Amino acid sequence: MSPRRALDESTPESFLPLPRDTFHILVSLADRDRHGYSVMLDVAERTDGALRLSPSSLYAAIKRLLGQGLIEEIAERPDPRQDDERRRYYRLTRLGRRVAVAEARRLERLLSDARATGLLTGKGRP
Repeated sequence: MSPRRALDESTPESFLPLPRDTFHILVSLADRDRHGYSVMLDVAERTDGALRLSPSSLYAAIKRLLGQGLIEEIAERPDPRQDDERRRYYRLTRLGRRVAVAEARRLERLLSDARATGLLTGKGRP
């Protein structure tokens, strides 16, 4: 299937596994609408600086996510007195939220498997 999936044919699982940057962007948008720079700051903060998105990689990902129907640009703006009119704001679509949840559950299963095999407890083989 092409990167620009037909929305009516897409299931959340058809997007998995998500690239790391993509998942972090979706997580950043899960609790509120944000502009791009806010997404960059949020990802850096959530990862304690381990992942720092460059503007070029962020906006390439945003363009791809818009095309896939996982996020949408919104017209609503916060208080105009405290906002820069050049900023574009984004939010998760219903499909985007379902994809993010499916990826979180996939990662949760991997973590559970790692624990069950003793990988994280140190009880497994050396």
